[in-house]
Amino acid sequence: MKRNNTRLRAVGALGMAAAVLLLSLSGCMGDPTAGDPHKVALVVKSSETQFFLSMFAGAEAAAAEYNIDLTITAPESEEDYVAQNLLVEQAVQDGAEAIVFSATDYENTAVAIDSAAQKGVSIVAIDSDVNSTAVATYIGTDNYAAGRMAAQAALERTEGQLNVGIINYGLNSANGQERERGACDALEESGRAQVVQVVHTLAEAGAAQADTVTLLQQNPEINVLLAFNEPTSVGAAGAVRELGLSDTVFLVGFDSNVETVDDLQTGAVDALVVQNPYAMGYLGVESAYKLLSGQGSELSQTVDTATRIVDRKNLFAMDSQKALFAFG
Repeated sequence: MKRNNTRLRAVGALGMAAAVLLLSLSGCMGDPTAGDPHKVALVVKSSETQFFLSMFAGAEAAAAEYNIDLTITAPESEEDYVAQNLLVEQAVQDGAEAIVFSATDYENTAVAIDSAAQKGVSIVAIDSDVNSTAVATYIGTDNYAAGRMAAQAALERTEGQLNVGIINYGLNSANGQERERGACDALEESGRAQVVQVVHTLAEAGAAQADTVTLLQQNPEINVLLAFNEPTSVGAAGAVRELGLSDTVFLVGFDSNVETVDDLQTGAVDALVVQNPYAMGYLGVESAYKLLSGQGSELSQTVDTATRIVDRKNLFAMDSQKALFAFG
């Protein structure tokens, strides 16, 4: 999947939430430089989810604001670090001055990023970090805290003993592992929850649904599910619906998706931990611009783009709607 900002194509019409976000970010905008645009490559894990489409919208808005020649690429699968490494190499060959990167694999993408940096390319990490000292700034969710938030959402909204099944994605994804660690710590500290089983599945809804069905059939005592990204959340919700367990299994998912928002209203999903991918994309490209224009000293090492819990009680609140629908 590839996009080019020389003929800028909007991912979707920016809605009210995007406009509000742009206004909130305006205080940190600089004046774009005149002359030829800087070349920036956004290399991410996927182009198939609403999460990444929202990220692309933010990145393209920043590219327009800062006169950036932006390309966007992603492998076919979130697990395919070999393909992602090739995309990094191609970006360097195509003249990228900076790469804004969301890693499929914390360890196995590091060599490609280090190699790019050695050739003078500036590196910004967003969403999913990479094990490289070349990263100038990381912009994204505090994933350990988000995992704790997911567990706390279940603890605060249920009573009695919690028997928890966790649906996670790749073992080598930094953010998924941090979410799992945060959730497990919070559940253990509660004194009334145990993790029955952790399943690591593909970041694909069909695979996640099949694996969740198996998990629930083999462990009928499970009364809480935690799913840690958009595809696993869609899949876990599908499993709950398929088995008719909406009234007995409390599901906390991640991110905003039309299906999971519908499931939140009908009961298959009980709460969502909603991130801010639009801000990740916008701030990632903005940070690349600052690195390339001599403003790198302004950047923080880590920028937390924040998360919030959305459930049936606050679903239609304005703040929740802004978080769920960052662009039209």
